[in-house]
Amino acid sequence: MHLFYTPAIQNSSFTLDEEESKHAIRVLRLLAGDIIYLMDGKGGLYECNITDANPKRCTVSIVKKEQTEKRKTSLHLAVAPTKNMDRMEWLVEKATEIGMDEISMLLSANSERAIIKTERLEKIAVSAIKQSLKTYLPLINEMIPFKKFVENHKAFSGKKCIAYCGEGDKKPLKNVIDSNSNALILIGPEGDFTKEEVAFAIQNGFETVSLGNSRLRTETAALVACHTFNLIQE
Repeated sequence: MHLFYTPAIQNSSFTLDEEESKHAIRVLRLLAGDIIYLMDGKGGLYECNITDANPKRCTVSIVKKEQTEKRKTSLHLAVAPTKNMDRMEWLVEKATEIGMDEISMLLSANSERAIIKTERLEKIAVSAIKQSLKTYLPLINEMIPFKKFVENHKAFSGKKCIAYCGEGDKKPLKNVIDSNSNALILIGPEGDFTKEEVAFAIQNGFETVSLGNSRLRTETAALVACHTFNLIQE
């Protein structure tokens, strides 16, 4: 199955952008009459017939559309990015494949990175939905200060959790989230959240959780949280 990401499908005839056209015609060597599939990142999967095999403006005719229902619960990961951006790119790729709906990058007191390029992460997420045959593209948000993020999500409908390495009365994440609720999970930087940040999150309705006995890297902790959530949804 040849999959292409095209978020702006509106009519029965559609022209791929230059990058996707080049990939279809020059790389995959597809011809007029060949069948390809388009996904819009909003649950739509379109079976299409190539009508003009132009490597700069490949035109297709939509044969059939399927609309995938979004699952009833959603996962929002909020992560303080690592200094090494390759690790964050790996996280976005793997969490998208497993199943996340939204990810935010937090600027916390111990953060070692204050700038991210969401465009790069979005491209990685697009590749990941193609790989995993998911039809919904996760939302990737710009960097935001920790306290502002917490304040902005006071009214979040679902389970709000903060995972950290320090001491405290923490329940296992698997015992906190459930199959009927959305989840928002905060993951700290390589230096962990400060005591003040943890206290601020608790004051604003977040529950402290544990991801196990091992001390995990930031990206590993976020992926464990993502996997745990998805296992409980099955």
